[in-house]
Amino acid sequence: MKNALKEFCLTLNIKDVGIASAGPYQELEERWSKRLAKGHITGFEEQDINRRINPKLTLESAKSVIVCLFPYLIGCNETSNLSKSSFSEDYHLIIKNKLDMIGKFLENKISGFEYKAFVDSGPLADRFLAYKAGLGYFGMNSHIITDQYGSYVFIGYIINNFAFEPDQPLDKTCMKCGACVKSCPGGAILGNFDINPLVCRSYLTQKKGELSELEIEILKKDSLVFGCDICQDVCPHNINVKCTPILEFTENIKDSIAYQELQEISNKEFKRRYGNRNFSWRGKGLLIRNFKILNADNK
Repeated sequence: MKNALKEFCLTLNIKDVGIASAGPYQELEERWSKRLAKGHITGFEEQDINRRINPKLTLESAKSVIVCLFPYLIGCNETSNLSKSSFSEDYHLIIKNKLDMIGKFLENKISGFEYKAFVDSGPLADRFLAYKAGLGYFGMNSHIITDQYGSYVFIGYIINNFAFEPDQPLDKTCMKCGACVKSCPGGAILGNFDINPLVCRSYLTQKKGELSELEIEILKKDSLVFGCDICQDVCPHNINVKCTPILEFTENIKDSIAYQELQEISNKEFKRRYGNRNFSWRGKGLLIRNFKILNADNK
C-alpha cells in the first residue's frame, strides 16, 4: 500500500512522500517546552503541548502520518516585493486540494480509511514531521532542507488510521556555515538550530497592530512588504536547486503588489482580486502599513 501511495502521488507531481509514526513525539515535547518557557511563540502555532506531539488527539484512530513536500521555487525576480512563497495562488488551497485527492484515493483502496489533512495551520509541527519521515534535514534557520529543492518547500500532512511503515530520519544536518545567522534582519536565528520567531521579519510583516521601534527597524532591512526570503536566499544549500515540478505553482504568477493600487481599492475589492493569495490573509491595511514603514525615509 505504501508503494501504491507513492505511485499515486507521482501522478500529482508529488515526488517526496514519507511516513512518520503516530507519536507521541517525546523529542519534540522537550524542544517545544523550552521554546514555550522562553516565550518564543507568535500565537500562530498550536500551543497545547499534548496536541502538538500526539496525533491521536486530532484523530483518535491515528496509526501513521503521511507527509508530503511541495517545492515552490520558480526562480527569482529582483524587483518583486512579495516573498517567493506568495507568487502563485495561495499554497494552502493548492496543497489541501492535493492532500484530499490522496485521502480520497486511499479511501477507495483501504476499507474504513479515516484521515485529516493539514497544511501550515494544523496542530502538529510540520517541519518536525518532515524530518521524522526522512524527507529532509534541519538547517540552522529551522527550515527543512532537501537535496533537490533546498529549503524552498511547503509541507503537508495527513493523519490517518492505516499503519503505514514509518520512514527513518536522515542522519545529517546543514553545513552550519552561519550565513543565515549573520544575515537575519532581526537576529531571530539563534545559531543552535532554534529561532526566536518574535523578531523574524517574515512574522513582523504579518503581525497586526502598531510595531515597536525595534520591529520597525527590522522591517526596514529588506524591501519585501510580505514575508522574508533572506535566510533562504543566502543558504548555500539553495544554490542551483531545482524549480518546482508542480504546475499550479508556476501559473497565474504575481510577484509584486503596488502601493497605489492598495490605496485606490476598497477592502471588498481587495478580497475579490486577491482573496485566493496567501498575502491577503491579514488584509490590505497590513500591507499598506508595511509600505508606509518601508517608504518612510523617502518622504
